Amino acid sequence: MKSLRHAVALAVPAVIAAGAAVAFTVFATARRVVTPAIRRNDTQIIAVDTGAQTIELNRTPDTELPGRYGLFTTGTYGYVKLGAVLSADAKHVRRKLLTQIEPGARVDRDAAFSGWYYVTPSELHLPWESVLIGSPAGPCPAWLFPAASDTWVIQVHGRGTTRSECLRAVPVFHALGLPTMVVSYRNDGEAPRSRGGAYALGTAEWRDVDAAIGYALRHGARRVVLMGWSMGGAIALQTAVSSGHRSAIAALILDSPVVDWRTVLRFQARESGLREPLPALAMGALGNSVTARLSGAEGAIAFDQLDMVARASELEAPILLLHSDDDGFVPADASHALAAARPDLVTMPTFSVARHTKIWNYDQTGWTAAITDWMMAQGLGEVSASA
Repeated sequence: MKSLRHAVALAVPAVIAAGAAVAFTVFATARRVVTPAIRRNDTQIIAVDTGAQTIELNRTPDTELPGRYGLFTTGTYGYVKLGAVLSADAKHVRRKLLTQIEPGARVDRDAAFSGWYYVTPSELHLPWESVLIGSPAGPCPAWLFPAASDTWVIQVHGRGTTRSECLRAVPVFHALGLPTMVVSYRNDGEAPRSRGGAYALGTAEWRDVDAAIGYALRHGARRVVLMGWSMGGAIALQTAVSSGHRSAIAALILDSPVVDWRTVLRFQARESGLREPLPALAMGALGNSVTARLSGAEGAIAFDQLDMVARASELEAPILLLHSDDDGFVPADASHALAAARPDLVTMPTFSVARHTKIWNYDQTGWTAAITDWMMAQGLGEVSASA
């Protein structure tokens, strides 16, 4: 009996400790989901040849991709643009520099690989102006690229990024004669911060996009096309089914979108080495009004509301869905499921290799043609408008 009591005395603290460890992991996982991300250095600069204007990087699934990209560095230059892969071995990739780096410039080793390519609107050499959108969160800054059409495009960037992510698409819509507004939303580092400063994964941010639609309608728009990148896709979809202006939404273009957060979070948990039931417990914590606050959220996250495969019947506007089959961050499964659920609305051309939000970088010609041809087929381009 004495030995049993001793065993119990040893086991109880161990069980409590194990439970506490699980709870800590669950809440930490949940907190990462709703906490605005900070850019993470994921690339090592091995060498810079200022004579040949080349740069050598460690080889990763991103740095080995063909096409044009960007690199956030520390030192003299900050953001530099990268061109074609010139050579590669098992560990390193050598690429052409498209940003001129002068001899003696300091470029530190740690960097972050990016698909943005453009950082500021002036790099596009198109007319533009800064505007403020009066949203429920407060004044949200936006870039407006004017044109004569009364069909406006409103672009929504993804999680952990800013408006610069969307600049790649502006020339495509400009060529179609369409004004483009590139917007910000609460807690993205440019728009106002909410009280808790946390992402709502689309359940609150859509109101800021809805305010942008209202702005467009007050300034000459008759129809709007929403384009969302990654989490911006989730926000655009929420806007499409929730907006009081939904009758003005003529179409959606979604690049690497989050169509169902559960699918994405399970995938990312597996990639991070977390196994069930931890991902399910983390989503459960975010979905409960009490534990959501302990997880860093401002309120319960309604994952059912964010599942647009389950809500596919509520969609009304045609959708162009651009998603690489080997995205590597937001799996394309839910996108394919949405396309299968609504073949009457969804057009989904096939892309591969390009990874997350980098289809433009990898295959600019194919990506541009997909958007241009589809927009024209919807009667939303310059030629159709003048016909």
